[in-house]
Amino acid sequence: MADEVFTQLVDAHYASLFRFAVSLTRSDADASDLTQQTFYIWATKGHTIREVTKAKTWLFTTLYREFIRARRRGQRMSSIEDLPPGEQDIPEVENDEIAKLDNAIVLEAMQDIDPVFRAALTLFYLKDLTYHEIAEILDVPIGTVMSRLNRGKAHLRAALARRVQGGKLIEFPKLKAQ
Repeated sequence: MADEVFTQLVDAHYASLFRFAVSLTRSDADASDLTQQTFYIWATKGHTIREVTKAKTWLFTTLYREFIRARRRGQRMSSIEDLPPGEQDIPEVENDEIAKLDNAIVLEAMQDIDPVFRAALTLFYLKDLTYHEIAEILDVPIGTVMSRLNRGKAHLRAALARRVQGGKLIEFPKLKAQ
């Protein structure tokens, strides 16, 4: 019975966890390792979760924490203020909307953004999670989530500007109140 539940959990969440891991690690191999590590942790500790309905949030939180743990071992950068000087300041850019922007360009530009911001953007725009769910997964206050989304969008606009001729930028939809 437990094996069947585990298999259902993997079937339901593997693809979205893997995509989130790819957005963080920028590598399919590292993302695969991170996703497998997340499910290993679930297999060893998942029985302690009180509400099975929170399994998805638990998995995303665990994956993100494992990513941060591995990142800290290789590189100390645990807050936005620790970013290199060039990434702390958001460059001034035009806000014209790009007419036919290809999804591949946006996803490629996302890889240029620091994982601190990329995680929030991915969870909000690609996984359609609420501020509260993102705050829980990233283990930060909701205000920090909103700040990271705002700064992340600015970094993404700048990354897109570097890719799109003429410097035209995409206008992101307004954040919805949650």
